[in-house]
Amino acid sequence: MDTTLRDGEQTQGVSFAPAEKVHIAKALLQLLKVDRIEIASAGVSQGEKEAVTSINSWAKENDYSQSIEVLGFVDHKRSVDWIVETGGRVINLLTKGSEKHCSEQLGKDLQQHLDEILQTVAYAKKNDLTVNAYLEDWSNGYRESPDYVYKMMDALSDCGISYFMLPDTLGVMSPDEVFESIKNMCQRYPKLQFDFHPHNDYGLATANVMAAVKAGVSSVHCTVNCLGERAGNASLSEVCVVLRDKLGLDLSIDESNIVHLSNMVETFSGKRLSANAPIVGEDVFTQTAGIHADGDNKAGLYETKLSPERFARIRSYALGKMSGKASLTKNLEALGINLSKENQKKVLARIVKLGDSKEVITTEDLPFIIADVLESKNYHHIELLNCSITSGLDLESTVSIRVKISDEVHQASGSGNGGYDAFIFAINKVLKTKNYTLPTLKDFEVRIPKGGNTNALTECIITWDCGDYEFKTRGVHSNQVFAAIHATLRIINLQLHEREIQS
Repeated sequence: MDTTLRDGEQTQGVSFAPAEKVHIAKALLQLLKVDRIEIASAGVSQGEKEAVTSINSWAKENDYSQSIEVLGFVDHKRSVDWIVETGGRVINLLTKGSEKHCSEQLGKDLQQHLDEILQTVAYAKKNDLTVNAYLEDWSNGYRESPDYVYKMMDALSDCGISYFMLPDTLGVMSPDEVFESIKNMCQRYPKLQFDFHPHNDYGLATANVMAAVKAGVSSVHCTVNCLGERAGNASLSEVCVVLRDKLGLDLSIDESNIVHLSNMVETFSGKRLSANAPIVGEDVFTQTAGIHADGDNKAGLYETKLSPERFARIRSYALGKMSGKASLTKNLEALGINLSKENQKKVLARIVKLGDSKEVITTEDLPFIIADVLESKNYHHIELLNCSITSGLDLESTVSIRVKISDEVHQASGSGNGGYDAFIFAINKVLKTKNYTLPTLKDFEVRIPKGGNTNALTECIITWDCGDYEFKTRGVHSNQVFAAIHATLRIINLQLHEREIQS
C-alpha cells in the first residue's frame, strides 16, 4: 500500500496541489500497479476534498474504488461523512495503539476509547465503508504496555475491521523486534490481517519490512522517494526490489515505471533525490573506476541481478580522473565512434587531466573532447600559466595574465567589454613584444552538448581571417570564456610555429 499522498505529504515543505494528487494516484495504480493507495486525511481542507473527490470519481469509472483509502479519525460521523461525500469507499481509522497515547493525548482510558472506536466503526459500516484501523504508536505500545494492545485487539477483532495496521510510528524498531512482535500478533490473532507501517528514523525501514513479511504480515506500507515525516517512510522502490530479489515474492509492481513515478513525485514535491539513492538515484548505475569498466567489458564482472534494464535505465561509465581505457571504450561504443589506439590514448589523457581539475565529464561532452584532441597539434610556443578574470554588471571586465613564450615569462593586464575582450587586450600587449599580431576574428560560436546541463563542457569555435585564407580553431572548457581563450591560444601557437619553420 502506497501512502505517498497521505503520509508522504507530511514531509516538511511538501503540499501536493489537487491536480498533482490526481496524476500521482492514477500513475501509482495504472502504471506502477500498486495494490492500494492512501490519498489523504479526512477534513484537512477544501482543496483536499476536491482532490479526493476527483480521484474517487476516476477510481469508480476504472474499477479502483476499493484501492483508494483515506485516513479518518475516531469522531463518530465527521470523518465518515467527509469520505462518503467524496465518493470514498475505504476509511483507515486512526486509533491509539499505546496506552501512553490514549491516556496522555486523548485523556481517556482504554474502555472509553474503545467505545468511541466501535461507535465510529458501526457508523462507517452503516454507510457501506470498508474499515481498516491504524494502531498509532503500536511499536511503543507493544513494548511498554502489551496488555493494552491485546485488550484492544480482543475488543476489536470481531467488529468487521479488514486490516489492522501496525505502525512503527517513530521508527524505533529493529528487524529482530519487528519479526518477534509481528509474529506474536499473527499467532495470537491468526484470522486477522495485519499491515506493517514502518518509518525510517534509524535507516532500518526496508530491513524492517523484510522482517515483517517473514513474520507473516499481509501488507506493507511505503512511499515514493521515502517521503514522510522526519526521516521518512520505507522507500517503495527499495521495498519492491528487496521483496522480489531477496524473498522471492511475486509482486504486481511494474518495475519499469518505478523511475517514472520517482521523477514525477520529485517534481511535484520539490524534494530532490540524492544521486546515490538506491534504484532511482542518478548515479546508481554509473561505474566510476576504470577497473570496474574493464571487468564489465571482459565478462560482466561488476554486473548484478540489480540491472538498470529492469527499471528502464542504462548502465553508464563515468569519465574522469579514475577512468581507464575500458571506461572510454564503453562510452565510445555508446556513441558509435571508433578511434585508433593512439587517438584513444590522447583522448583518455585529456579526460584524466580534466577530471583531475574536478571537471564533470559526460558522454555528451566526449565528442567535444575528441574533436579538440584530434585537431590539436600540441604546439607549445605560448603557454598560459595563470589567468584571473573579473566581471561585473555595468562594469568593464578586467583580466590579469601570466604567459610563457619560449623560455620567457610575461605578465600583462587589460580591460574590455567582457572577459574575452579583456583577455585579447592583455594578450596583445605580450604578443607585441614578439612582433606578432592576432589575425582578425571573423566568427565566434559557443555551444554545449545536447541536453543542456549547466555543468556541461563548453565548445568555442573561432573563425580567423588570416589574409589569404580562413582558419578555425577550437577550445573546450567548462567555462565559456576559457574555452574561447584556449581557441585563441591555438591560433597563436599554430602561427608562431609556421613563423619558426619559415625562418
